Amino acid sequence: MVDNADVEKAGIVAEGGVRLDRALVTLFPDLSRARLQDLIRAGHVKRDGLPARDPAAKVAAGASIILTVPPPAPAEPVAEAADLPIVYEDDDLIVIDKPAGLVVHPAPGHESGTLVNALIAHCGASLSGIGGVRRPGIVHRLDKDTSGLIVVAKNDAAHQGLTAQFADHGRTGPLERAYAALVWGLPQPRAGTIRASLARSRFHREKIAVVSDDSGRHAVTHYAVAESYREATLVRCRLETGRTHQIRVHLAHRGHPLLGDTVYGGAFRTKAARLSLEARAALTALGRQALHAELLGFSHPRTGETLRFESALPTDLTALIQALRADAGDPARL
Repeated sequence: MVDNADVEKAGIVAEGGVRLDRALVTLFPDLSRARLQDLIRAGHVKRDGLPARDPAAKVAAGASIILTVPPPAPAEPVAEAADLPIVYEDDDLIVIDKPAGLVVHPAPGHESGTLVNALIAHCGASLSGIGGVRRPGIVHRLDKDTSGLIVVAKNDAAHQGLTAQFADHGRTGPLERAYAALVWGLPQPRAGTIRASLARSRFHREKIAVVSDDSGRHAVTHYAVAESYREATLVRCRLETGRTHQIRVHLAHRGHPLLGDTVYGGAFRTKAARLSLEARAALTALGRQALHAELLGFSHPRTGETLRFESALPTDLTALIQALRADAGDPARL
């Protein structure tokens, strides 16, 4: 029988001067920061007996927190059968090799045809509801036009276990996330770490911007050059944190936006004219940012077994790489 009652949690803030949402992450680590922010805004948090609706509000040490967690919301998006590229599946989770162009969860303008719609049809009632009405089972996201590996929870216990690992960013566990990206120019140094805090742009709400450390979320990307061409470079990135658009923004901030990225690399469109006709045609055919989630590793939330999955580059990216190699005078490299 499903328990539909609210769950009340209580705690005392140990460290003062921190944001309310960050304080709640420390007090209630079984819930993600995004979920806690939603609960704060919805009026489910009281601080010293008074409603607290601002996730960014600073709290003092010793503040008393009462959190009321409503039961998981039912998954309202409709089930839509689709041919899911399943890499791994058991009773607790499912790993998908998401194709480019597939939206992860319903949103305005994308009410159907999403990964969530397909997952509801595939998993049925077992899909975790902790992520909320519009994103059941979703632990982390990939942009619509980013291809590659994504893990989805099939029950609430798995969702909590996976969310904790992603919140920990692999500091104490085997969580790994690696991406292949094609960028304009040649990053210097050829391997390094980008540390730059990120937040929603004040001027363009659909964009993420690099901001000062005290006004954004800590973000760290490790990168290394894999191959260099005449005008572009294949780099491999490992995420230490997982912020929205992190790789795209960090590399653009360094002056090396992703090929095909119209949001963060618009100023580099003229560089395409320097490519060969074949490379230009391959870039046009790509029609998206050149980013692929090629590696995903984590600890199974129930068994503790380390799971590690790899995804080969999709055909649109391999075609572009082959064209860039030929443009650089080395078509034989694979």
